[in-house]
This record gives sequence, structure tokens and C-alpha cells, in this order.
Amino acid sequence: MDFSIILLSLAAFVIAFSYSSVGLGGGSSYTALLTIFGLSYVLIPSFSLALNTIVTCGATFQFWRRKHLKWSILAPFVLTSIPAAYLGGRLELSEEVFQALLLISLITVAARIYLWTDPVFKLPQTRRFQLGVSLLLGFILGFVAGTVGIGGGIYLVPIVILTGIGSEKQAAATGAAFILINSIVGLVARAGLVDIPLNQLIPLGVAVLVGGMLGSHYGSGPWKPQTLQKVLGILILVAIILLARRLLFN
Repeated sequence: MDFSIILLSLAAFVIAFSYSSVGLGGGSSYTALLTIFGLSYVLIPSFSLALNTIVTCGATFQFWRRKHLKWSILAPFVLTSIPAAYLGGRLELSEEVFQALLLISLITVAARIYLWTDPVFKLPQTRRFQLGVSLLLGFILGFVAGTVGIGGGIYLVPIVILTGIGSEKQAAATGAAFILINSIVGLVARAGLVDIPLNQLIPLGVAVLVGGMLGSHYGSGPWKPQTLQKVLGILILVAIILLARRLLFN
């Protein structure tokens, strides 16, 4: 096996373990990792969506088994995200447009990790406001998932808590199920657009399957999720630099 695939698989295992412990798929870090390793821009969304699907499938089951997944919370988000994820997945973007969208997405994720870790304000908690937030955020994050392979759970989970829509465990369960559904829809939409090299995907898939199951099982472990996200956010910062250099100087 190629050494780069072994290295990628080890990194993917760490990402899956860390993110799944809080109901996330790790799509932003997979995308950053694959960008750093120079994977074709055409393949990056499909790879990230596939890895997201594998990780959050196990995480969703674990949270559902412990009765943290509430369909009343999840439903409004997926109502708008499913068509948006399919639309995003069907778009055939040029390399420049894809890289620009990916760069914006990664900058937003980096800002979320490093700048918006402890909000000091409270949002309205009326049912109408919560429903509006759910529908709007579902559409935006679904579209992002379909186009660049970032599931959006890193935004969804804190907003569910901040708006009072659900508890921390319910937010993590909602994030996992949301990413799972939109990743599957995005993969279906992209079916036939690209041929995925299975010799590269399978080792990564096995790594994130094991890491995701362990992470979701030990979700209440001693490590702080915020600290882990900041450490893994270094990958995203490196990818931002590489993408910005490619867009500006190529």
C-alpha cells in the first residue's frame, strides 16, 4: 500500500474519532486533509461525503440507541437540506469556482473553531424563530454539503444549543443525523459524475469507521471537544493557505 494512503488513513482515524465524539462527521477536516495531499478537486467532495456517511452512520446509531435523537428537532433542518444537498451535488463546477467556494467554506469553519467557541449572547427561543432558523440553516448547510463535502455539523450543533432547540446531547445527535442524511443525498446526486478510486477510498473508509465508532462510544471521555477541534483546525488553516496561494498565483 502506498505510504501516503497509510498516512492519510491514520489522520482520518484521528479526525473521525475526535469529531464523532460530539456528533460531527469531520467533513471540514477531511476536505482540508485531502486538499493538502493534492487529491483532485473533482474527487474531494465525493471522498468527504463518503467518509462523513461512514462516520455519522455509527454516531447516529449510538445517539439514537441512547434516546438522544429527537425527530421533532431534526425534521425542519432536513426538510430544506435534502433538496439543497441534491442541487449542490448535481452542480458541475469549474476548478476555480470549486476552490473559491471551498476556500470560503474553510475560512468560515476556521472562524467558527477559533473565534466563536463561547458565544456571549442569547438568541430568541420562540418556536417561530427556532423553526425559521432550522429551515434556513438546513438549506444553506445542505447546499454546502452537496458542493464541497462539508457536512455543516460544526455550525449546526452549537446553534441548536444556543437557540434552545435542544440539549447538548440532542444537538450532537441532530448534528450526526443531519450530516448522515445530507452526505447520502450529496453522494446520490454526484453518482455518475466522477469515478471514485476504491483502492484509495476503502482504506480511508475502514479507518474512519473504526475511529467513528470508538469516538461516538467514548463521547463522554476526558478530552475537551473544543481543544480537539482547535488542534484539528490546524489542518484547515494549512489548507486555507494552500488554496489561497493556488487561487492567487496560478
